[in-house]
Amino acid sequence: MLSEELLKILACPACKGKLEYDSKEQKLICEACRLKYRIEEQIPIMLVEEAERY
Repeated sequence: MLSEELLKILACPACKGKLEYDSKEQKLICEACRLKYRIEEQIPIMLVEEAERY
């Protein structure tokens, strides 16, 4: 689980928009870019080239 403080400061690296946290899938989701960033061992992988499009 990511801390609330971390979630407040994280932004999408592509558009600088808000990210939603999906605790079930362990992903951060950007609705604007339609990208999902995975979280590994409580570390968000915020690389656009590794993000999953949906």
